[in-house]
Amino acid sequence: MAVTDVKRLLSLLAVSLLTTNAFAAVLPEERADTMYHAYSGGGVTIDGPSVLVRKNIGNSVSLSANYYVDMISGASIDVQATASPYEEQRDEFSLGADYLVEKTTMSLNYTNSSESDYQAETVGFGISQDFFGDLSTLSMRASYGSDTVMRNDDGDFSDFAEHRRYSLGWSQILTTKLIAELSVETVSDEGFLNNPYRSVRYLNPGTELGFSYQSELYPRTRNSDAVALRAKYMLPYRAAIKSEYRRYADSWGISSNNLELRYTHPLEEKSLILEGKLRFYKQAGADFYSDLFPYADATNFRARDKELSDFTTTAIGFGATYQLPERWALFNRRNTVNLYWDYIFFDYDNFHDVRVHDGSTDYLPGEEPTYSFNAHVVRLFWSMWF
Repeated sequence: MAVTDVKRLLSLLAVSLLTTNAFAAVLPEERADTMYHAYSGGGVTIDGPSVLVRKNIGNSVSLSANYYVDMISGASIDVQATASPYEEQRDEFSLGADYLVEKTTMSLNYTNSSESDYQAETVGFGISQDFFGDLSTLSMRASYGSDTVMRNDDGDFSDFAEHRRYSLGWSQILTTKLIAELSVETVSDEGFLNNPYRSVRYLNPGTELGFSYQSELYPRTRNSDAVALRAKYMLPYRAAIKSEYRRYADSWGISSNNLELRYTHPLEEKSLILEGKLRFYKQAGADFYSDLFPYADATNFRARDKELSDFTTTAIGFGATYQLPERWALFNRRNTVNLYWDYIFFDYDNFHDVRVHDGSTDYLPGEEPTYSFNAHVVRLFWSMWF
């Protein structure tokens, strides 16, 4: 699980009662959400606001718009070893539309993400269909992303990356208390797929540290597949348990297993919903990853990105949603205040901490301690239903 994945944890969580019409084709609810999100860990801080508005037109069309900001500062372990601390900002805009025709929902969305050295545009289309008295839902989605990769310290550098994503899902209401979902996804990436600033290290006995650095070099294609199984079960006292298992593998040799458990407990008399989460993730790294290569240009492809190494993460999370009483609610509408906190521990099996080479230690190259760190993710948001 990369930091990029962590900082995008923007779930607008709520309890959904498991009834026989839970998956009936309906438009999303009209609402507005204003959120502050923050990530802190591994020497990096990422925070910023997000605003989401969704409005329906008649009984068939739902429109949405979202503005999301990442303000990034600090220095990860890679930056501390080879560069200087940095600050940057990413602005993301997205527009979406859903069109409902009887039991069929079609969706179209567009996202534009902009940084000083990275520009990305993504267009996606999806369709879902209810069957068998609204007990089953089949959904399909496809998206295409086109990115431009640049370097802030090299005005002549420019490359591209393209991403094609296809997914298929089947949701099934098995009983009045149990919902299950099976989804599969395949992704095809092409172009410049690594970070242009990142380096690998290789043995160089003639230097003071015993190693030197050179630029990473990745394949220009990548194909990946993932399958996920999810289930949600409602307990007799209106609480719910949600589970998810996801298996991932790609053409770079990376494979991973993800297991997540959630427990949601509503306190109706206090208009309060509590949630707890536990997540385990384990990854086997890329074939061309190495913490220390034997010499310069040792392989056709080379990487030292810790997110391509062997590592595990363990995350725990807690959340609360409070529905404001009418006297505090804006515009006499339903208002909620939501707070979620996640603690994540990252443990890398074969990525070593080169910062120990500060002149006061005698570690040999490749014998440094392995790297680990913890991170905090906070999401605080206010929601209003129209």
